Amino acid sequence: MRQARHAEAAVVELAGFGAREGDQLKRLPALYKQIHREISATLVFVEASEESILRRFSETRRPHPLGRDQPVRESLRRERELMAPIRKLADMVIDTSRFNVHELRQFIVRRFQPRARRPLMVSVVSFGYRYGIPVDADLAFDVRFLPNPHFVPQLRKFSGKDAKVARYIRSFPQTRQFLRRIESLLLYLLPHYIREGKSYLTVALGCTGGRHRSVMMADSIARALAGRGYTVKSVHRDLEREVTG
Repeated sequence: MRQARHAEAAVVELAGFGAREGDQLKRLPALYKQIHREISATLVFVEASEESILRRFSETRRPHPLGRDQPVRESLRRERELMAPIRKLADMVIDTSRFNVHELRQFIVRRFQPRARRPLMVSVVSFGYRYGIPVDADLAFDVRFLPNPHFVPQLRKFSGKDAKVARYIRSFPQTRQFLRRIESLLLYLLPHYIREGKSYLTVALGCTGGRHRSVMMADSIARALAGRGYTVKSVHRDLEREVTG
């Protein structure tokens, strides 16, 4: 049994209880009623049709825990009898007959995930190719095709976080078009990553030294995603390296 406390209510998860628990299973109804009187709790009962369960046992070739020496169908009948009091007590019954594992996870997340929070952290990282691509990058984009402020004497000593440098980079049509395309791509991809259960995504943008173009672009993309409600942080891996050349 694990307890997870949230800002508004405490939720108790009774994890892994099934017919194999034996005598401990008989204690669950009284225990749950006691917990429910003290804190906010939800008991979820997960089941499936007999045909679905028989098919799953056939595919996995695993014996039923209640009866290794008897037909699975007979073990299922006994299991339903043992679990009937728990099912009656449940606040929610989920029939997984038509769910695969990914669809079931998506259903649970949508049902219990707070609506105000998207379950994905996006890290937008700027880097310099001369120092190597970040090893943890899920997606990497090369922005070295953009005009380089390093070769503008009055901009060289500043970084992509400086307003003058940002205006210079954004003044080119290819910059604005690239930002629109990358932001559109990410807004398309992120919901799919979430549905697949990904909780952390690293998007890397690289220029030569990691101080000008990649920094400005990473900050711009991070702001765009945050404006759409995603949890985002920007990281500038090579920004503090010594300027050379």
